[in-house]
Amino acid sequence: MPVRCSHGSGLLAVGVLVLCGLAATPVPAQTLDGCTRSERTDPARVVFTCANGLVIEAEAAAVLSGGTTGGTPRPDTLRLTEDAVLVELPSGSGPFQILTPHAIASVRGTVYAVDVEATKTAVFVERGAVTVAAAAGSAAAVTLGPGEGVEVTPGAALEVKRWPQEKVDRLMARFGR
Repeated sequence: MPVRCSHGSGLLAVGVLVLCGLAATPVPAQTLDGCTRSERTDPARVVFTCANGLVIEAEAAAVLSGGTTGGTPRPDTLRLTEDAVLVELPSGSGPFQILTPHAIASVRGTVYAVDVEATKTAVFVERGAVTVAAAAGSAAAVTLGPGEGVEVTPGAALEVKRWPQEKVDRLMARFGR
């Protein structure tokens, strides 16, 4: 079930976390199977600490839902339809992927961020490696390394770029880093 968080209430519905600039109607508390939920401020966000070392930080208004396959003790798939999440996944803790309307970001052990907007999804890798493919399969998949990012838009080729520090700082500031 998709979740929408409201900045004004500090509560989440179910799944993804997104940062809202406006106060909204409170929604029920959100959970992800196999994870504990805590709230952070400055900036407002929700942190899910899951089995096998998976940590998902979501902006307070992010829209997300999690799923498991094969009996894993924590989510192995996250659907993100709005705003951004920052993911930490230690090496050896099993596969994990984020599905957005525009992209699929698959990892094994890394720290990376995924930011969804109406017309594109941006993926940035802080540490490790992430394979990114277009959701519609319209472009060849790419693998990102530390400091690299890609913006996925429908029908366009994926172009890996080293992100300028200013762009990285703006994204990471959304998670208090």
